[in-house]
This record gives sequence, C-alpha cells and structure tokens, in this order.
Amino acid sequence: MSLIISPSPSLTLHPLAHVSPSLSIPRRLHLNLRSSRRRLATVSAAVRQDTTVWTPAPLSEVEPAGESLFEVAIDVSDAPDLAASHTIAGQYLQLRVPDLPKPSFLSIASPPKLAAKHGVFEFLVKSVPGSTAEALCALKKGDVVELSPIMGNGFTIDLIEPPEKYGTVVIFATGTGISPIRSLIESGFDAGKRSDVRLYYGNRNLQTMGYQDRFKDWESSGVKIIPVLSQPDDSWTGETGYVQDAYSRAKQISDPLATGAILAGYKDMIEAVTSILLADGIPADKILRDY
Repeated sequence: MSLIISPSPSLTLHPLAHVSPSLSIPRRLHLNLRSSRRRLATVSAAVRQDTTVWTPAPLSEVEPAGESLFEVAIDVSDAPDLAASHTIAGQYLQLRVPDLPKPSFLSIASPPKLAAKHGVFEFLVKSVPGSTAEALCALKKGDVVELSPIMGNGFTIDLIEPPEKYGTVVIFATGTGISPIRSLIESGFDAGKRSDVRLYYGNRNLQTMGYQDRFKDWESSGVKIIPVLSQPDDSWTGETGYVQDAYSRAKQISDPLATGAILAGYKDMIEAVTSILLADGIPADKILRDY
C-alpha cells in the first residue's frame, strides 16, 4: 500500500515597505499585522487540509444504475488497514479524482463485511454536472482514485437494541442517501426479530431510484420497502409526495417509547422528519442519523 501526503505551501509575507508611506507607523504596523494573521490562517488551514493521508486504489466497477446514477466499486485489497477501518454502517470517506483538487464525500454503500472479506468498497454515486462525482462516473475499470481514511461514527444501532424491546423501526432515505441504508440492511440489525420495520425511500421517479434490484432481498430480511415518488408518471399507484407525507398518512406507531428511527439523505428531509417523529413522542436519542 502506498500513501500520498501533499506538501504544504510555503509562507510568504509582504514586507512592511510595501505599505503606503503616507500611513502612520502605528497604522502601517496594524495593517501589516492584520494581513500577516490572515495569511497565517490561510496557510494553517491549508496545512490542516493537506495532512490528509490519501490511499490510491483502482476502480473495479463503474456501471449505470439509473438516471444519472452509477454503481462504483473500488478495490482496496492492497490497503487492508483502510478496508478494516470500515466497521459500521453509515460511515463515509472522501474520494479524490486525479487532476481535480476538490474531493467528494461519499457514503459507503456496501456492508463492512464486504471490505473485510473481499477488499471492496461500493458506492452509489449521482453524476452532477461539473462535480468530482461526474468525473468519477466517467472513469473506467482500472483507473486509480485516491481515498481518505474512513470518517464518521455510523449508525449507533445499539441505542435501539435489543430488537424485542424496540420492535418498531422506521427508516427514511432520499436519493443516494439510500447508500448507508443499504449498508445497514445488509449488515443486519435484527430486522427479522422486530415486529415492524419500514423503509420510506423517496425519489423523483423510478428512473432515479437506485437498488430496486435489491428490494426483494431486503424485504425477505424483514424490511418493508415503501417507495415514495414526488414526480411519478401516470402509471404509478404507490405513495406520492415526500417520505414524511407517506409516513404521516400511515403513522401506526403503537408505542413511541419502543420505536427507533434511522434517517439518511437530504438535510431538509431529515429536519422535517425529525420534527414529526419528536412530535409523535419518539425519544430524540432513538432517532439515528449517519452524521
């Protein structure tokens, strides 16, 4: 495994002679000190950013998964320490594409056991024009990207254990926020031992909804899948609107104190759903997020 650490930029301060002579000495000293502080802050920030250890790793798969969606797999078999540091669903990392300075934050969609057993990280990536994600989705198998260390604490599932006590778990995901939810479901959280586990999964339409091919397996593990479309076509007969709308229509929470919730996706959705769940009496520490 090879590691890359970017060099830190050198610090160059403008001499006092560059300040206009028409200014008084105290004024010149004040301006120069303020300028120096700004430059030192900039350099310090750059140094902090550049201390990230980047691990090169080749792509093992880049495949279309929907409208502007791609399933991306990265081979980390030559980076066993990195692979082993993915220990819990809901963790994420930064990914850097060669020649692009800005990294992309990506939630790991595969369960930790996949990295441990096969040395692979899998992601569901939305290709956004002009972004690092778009550049990533244009790469081919064998192309090399750079990965940061694993980040985040993931979903603290122990807060809604044992399953006999927390029989109801409502899960909410929108867009590529389904990535950490896939990791959670396929890691296993005793869904089959719980009485009511529901996943409200929101997208514009079926063309933008990833992992539909996994729904059957997820349901067989004990998770009821409820797709929610905000802009469906005329043939759609399922839930419409937003995930919080679908949940509010159903509710069916018999005991809020025995209920857990798991949220991943757009910030506005997370805030809206959290407000509803708190109003329903679900304790705040039982509402889990992937950040």
